[in-house]
Amino acid sequence: MRDVTPDNFGLLIAYLLPGFVALRALRPLVPEVAVVFDVPAGAGPTVGGFLYGTLASVSAGLVVSAVRWAVVDWVYHRTGIPEPDWNFRKLPANLAAFESHVQDHYRYYQFYANMLVALAAGYALTLAARGWPVHWGRLDIGAVGLLTILVLGSRDSLRKYYRRTEALLSPPSGRRVSRIHGPA
Repeated sequence: MRDVTPDNFGLLIAYLLPGFVALRALRPLVPEVAVVFDVPAGAGPTVGGFLYGTLASVSAGLVVSAVRWAVVDWVYHRTGIPEPDWNFRKLPANLAAFESHVQDHYRYYQFYANMLVALAAGYALTLAARGWPVHWGRLDIGAVGLLTILVLGSRDSLRKYYRRTEALLSPPSGRRVSRIHGPA
């Protein structure tokens, strides 16, 4: 990725950033992950290290996204955000508008929800390392506040994506045409 453009910005925020956060959260448990973050004393960062860190972050981001699909999407579809019923035969005629909805809403949903998964996992690992009972401090209040904001932001983005895309791909009245399945 040479430059950040509108075409790749969504992928950067949907996968790379949450993957980086997930790797950072795993660092205390998986010593091999430290290779992504540690630069030997006296040495500067290398192109190979940057590439390795980027690939590791994207890989972790894809795993986080699969967890998001399996858990967060499932919960949202059962708590007030119905799964859409779209007619993909209308897609070729509406492709540019559909891609715009993906960039304007779905990629942000992926970021908020993927970051929710990555931060929740990191916070859970932190709590496990600190032990019980939890003595609420600034970190805990900040973490719960941030997780709440990510839940609200992800629900809002997903709702807007579904509603606006429904206008493009709505099935004929009274007919079910297709369902969306799988991680995206």
